[in-house]
Amino acid sequence: MRHTISRRKFVSASSVLFAASVASPRSLFSAEKEGAPAVLDHILLGCNNLDLGIAFVEKNTGVRAAFGGVHPGRGTRNALVSLGERHYLEIIALDPLQSDAPDHYGLAQIIEPRLVGWAAHPGDLDQFATRLRDANIAFDGPNPGSRKRPDGRLLQWKTLNLKDDQSGLLPFFIEWSADTIHPSADAPAGCKIVRFDLEAPNDAEINHLSALLNLEVPIAHSEKPRLHASIAGPGGKVMNVSS
Repeated sequence: MRHTISRRKFVSASSVLFAASVASPRSLFSAEKEGAPAVLDHILLGCNNLDLGIAFVEKNTGVRAAFGGVHPGRGTRNALVSLGERHYLEIIALDPLQSDAPDHYGLAQIIEPRLVGWAAHPGDLDQFATRLRDANIAFDGPNPGSRKRPDGRLLQWKTLNLKDDQSGLLPFFIEWSADTIHPSADAPAGCKIVRFDLEAPNDAEINHLSALLNLEVPIAHSEKPRLHASIAGPGGKVMNVSS
């Protein structure tokens, strides 16, 4: 069942989250000068074959992604490109060695690489969960996650997923372990986000939700829900990708 929020709950929830942001000056976020909201952690580019996804990004940006590792139990593996401080692009595809795992993003059906989601970092995820609970916004988590890098180093994090992510327009939320190097720090560099935005037929509702979650992301009206990102490579190439 999809979770909906009434106008009265919007107002109440806005007050709760606004008060929390005032109480903690580093909680929630301010917009950055670049094309990405400060809250954005990473963008997921889905494909049906990881090697083809890596080649697609290299062709369109000039930067070759580095293999990141596999997600045990989730059926996927990835490759990464840094998009600047605290932002990165995750190319995600099915892991052939986990054929029994569910295909959560429908990756097997993707013909050309496209955006399948995004992640935001709201700081302390337990505190963020409390604020969402007080605002009567349904969610799952926080839940632990991990993957092992090719060099053997273990990356660990916690994630929180909204019960209703509005057809993938809204992000899931992530908190990286304190002893984990953020992937943007050592993934292949040279790319940056020129623009990241959302489009939706119910753009007024998405704007309300965005305000509640302090996403600070541009939202426009369209006939279908859509994520869009423009990523510039070091040689001036710009890769435009959508969901």
